[in-house]
Formats: sequence, C-alpha cells, structure tokens
Amino acid sequence: MSRKKILVVDADVASRNFIARKLIDQNFEVLQAGSGKEGLIFAWRDHPDLIIVDPLLADLRGEDIAVKLKQDARTTNVPLIALSGDQNHGRAKSCLEAGFNEYIVKSAQAVSNLNDIINRIFGITEEIMKQGGLLIVFLSAKGGTGTSSLCANIAMNISQYQTDARVAVLDLVLPIGSIAPIVGYTGRQNIVTITDLLPADTTPDFFRHELPQMNIWRFNLLAGSPDPESSNQLKVGRIWDVVASVKSAYDYVLIDIGRSLSKITLPLIQHADLVTLIVSTDISTVTLTKTLWDYLKGKGVHTDSIYTILNRAVGLEGLSKTDAESMLEIKIDMAMPYLGTNFAFANSHHQPFSLKFPRDTASIIFQDVAKEMAVRAQKVRSG
Repeated sequence: MSRKKILVVDADVASRNFIARKLIDQNFEVLQAGSGKEGLIFAWRDHPDLIIVDPLLADLRGEDIAVKLKQDARTTNVPLIALSGDQNHGRAKSCLEAGFNEYIVKSAQAVSNLNDIINRIFGITEEIMKQGGLLIVFLSAKGGTGTSSLCANIAMNISQYQTDARVAVLDLVLPIGSIAPIVGYTGRQNIVTITDLLPADTTPDFFRHELPQMNIWRFNLLAGSPDPESSNQLKVGRIWDVVASVKSAYDYVLIDIGRSLSKITLPLIQHADLVTLIVSTDISTVTLTKTLWDYLKGKGVHTDSIYTILNRAVGLEGLSKTDAESMLEIKIDMAMPYLGTNFAFANSHHQPFSLKFPRDTASIIFQDVAKEMAVRAQKVRSG
C-alpha cells in the first residue's frame, strides 16, 4: 500500500505533535501547520491525501477553511476531518455542512475514532485488492456454524489441489481467534503482535518467511487474538497493510472472520475475490443469514462473488437445501453432510478431516469445494 500524506492543522502544538506521532507510527507521512492560513498554503502546495483540522483556530474558522478547500480544484476531493475540543452539537453540524467529512471531539477515544475513520477513508482499494494472491473470506451470520473448521479444511484442500500454490490463512475472528486451536498452533505470533510491528518490518518477504507453517495442513497461519484483552490492543489501522503484504506473498489468502462483521472486516468482504457464506440448517440461522445477505448486497457485494455452503453442523434435522435456498433467495453451492462426532474428533486431534477420514464422503466433498472455490475466485478476479 502506497504511503499516504496527512496534513494536521492545529494551533495547539502539544495536540498537533501528539496526533502527528500517532500517524507517523502507522507509516503516514505527516505535515503540520499551526494556523489556518498556513494550513491552506500546505494543502494547495503539498497535495495531502487527508487533512485534519482543529476548527478552533485564531486566524480562520474551521468552516471557512473547509469551504476554501472544497472550492479549490486542487483540494476539492481531499477528505477533511475536524478534530475539535468543542463538544457543541451546533458546531459539529456547521463543520459538516461546510464540507468536513467527519467531526471528532477531542477525548480519550479520539485517537481510536480517528484511526477508524482513516481506515474507512483509505481502506482497501479495488486496485490494491486486485493485486497479489486471491482473497477468499469466510463468514457466517451466527456462531456455531463451523465456519473456522471449514475455512481450515478448505484451505488445506486448496493447497493439496494446487501443489505449487502458496496458501495463507488469516484469523480475524474477534475477540478470540478460532483457527489456532483447530490446527494445533501454540506460538506467540498472532494478528495483535503483527499489527504492533512497524510497517517497514511487515513486508511481503517477512510474511513469506516468518508466518508459521502448519505442516500437515499445508498452509501458513497468521493466528487470531489469543484472548479478549489482547484484542483490545489490536492496531486496526495496520490491518490493511498486513492484508496487502500477505496477498503479495501468497497465491491464496483465506480470511476467517466468523460472525465478526464490522467496519474492520467489511472492506475485506467488499473487495474479496470470493465470499464464503456458511449457513446451518436451523431456521434462526437461515433468517439471520438472509438479513446479512441483504445488508451485503446493499454494500455492493455481488452474487457472483458469493459461494454458499450449507453445513449441517447441528445434526440431521433442519431445513433442506431447497428450503434454505428459497428463504435466502440465493443459490447454495454446496451442502455438507452431517459429520457427527468425526469433525470434532479430527479437530481435537488437530488434523484435517480428509486426512483423518480419507474414505468419508465429506472428504470428497471438501476436495470438490476447494476446486470449485479456486476456479470461482479466479473467474471473479478476471472479471
């Protein structure tokens, strides 16, 4: 991901330096201005990708700065964020009406809110996501559908199907990752420790050589957060750099988000080559999945990029494939048979299902799913 330039305009030197340090830590190039006039000069001369302004300036009102920036062709499309000590609702309203994209009140949560907004503004672009390996995201509308187990087993079968392909699995299930217990990973490296590193240290070459290899699973793993407390330390601003670097290092990147749909994971879903939607057969899960699917359609996710798996994780009872398709109003691409205790047995032994039970019908289905998904993802990427 190219290095972005951010201009911070704030008369308070301590506040300005504090924000600048936080942004520099995330590998942004930062310009600083102590007045409104100076901020305008820097904005028009240095072409920043984002401008953060404290509207409480001595020489110019923040609203006037926004108007001038939006009226000038050099800065009309540059996102503007107001970072202000004024909590008055009227001030926030006037700033937004003048052209600011966001209004943040200076508080203990200000940096976290600023990071979230910057992620949404810069995020993962279509151009970036079409580079590097194919991205396949796994998600569900409800817990207990076997999403993580399916993700790990399908990743293993993709690697087995394409023996020369490099496959990586990223666990973004929050607040506790779920892939590590399945594959038997007990190391200290995880998504929290990785995002704590400097961007210069998490290059594609780093991920190519430093991600732990799960030998019998045939993929490399970036484990999820080990506990809820650790997840609170996750530097979400680094997620996009990490994903982009991993994609540059691997041919297939499978990301498990489980039911953790959020502003962190939504851009991944929107720009994935394939979105694997896991559904179980109970009515409540299918109903929630329909709500989720309607939401994703509203966010620009196309039917062609959806691969739906009906997983009989809860037993033999429940809706049929035809009934589930009727409720979801989307094709179900594959129905997994009920695996009984075998799936749990394979997981408890940290082994892929198709190695533990090679003659089981489900092992053949896993192979077919892996092939279909690999072909579908490539087709979506190619347009």
